[in-house]
Amino acid sequence: MIIWVLYDIGKDKARTKAAKRCQQAGLYRVQFSCFLGTLTQNQKDTLQLQLEELIDEETDKVYIFPMSRGELQQTALLGQAFDKKLVTDEIRALFF
Repeated sequence: MIIWVLYDIGKDKARTKAAKRCQQAGLYRVQFSCFLGTLTQNQKDTLQLQLEELIDEETDKVYIFPMSRGELQQTALLGQAFDKKLVTDEIRALFF
């Protein structure tokens, strides 16, 4: 399944670890606090548990959105939708 992970994490150390966990899971960074990629249900569940361990539930926010390929292809991309330095051809291919 296609997964979006977005977060707002206050502490630098936790935020850095969250980014590393997303990348280790195989997600691609599309913005500084936004990752996109394809994961199995087990991989998504594992990542969710890892992120839960990192955050302060009183102040931090993490959103994990599953999305079908069809829904992704219907997504409107406006302006500089992705940081071109961070987005790979593989991610661009998901949209077109």
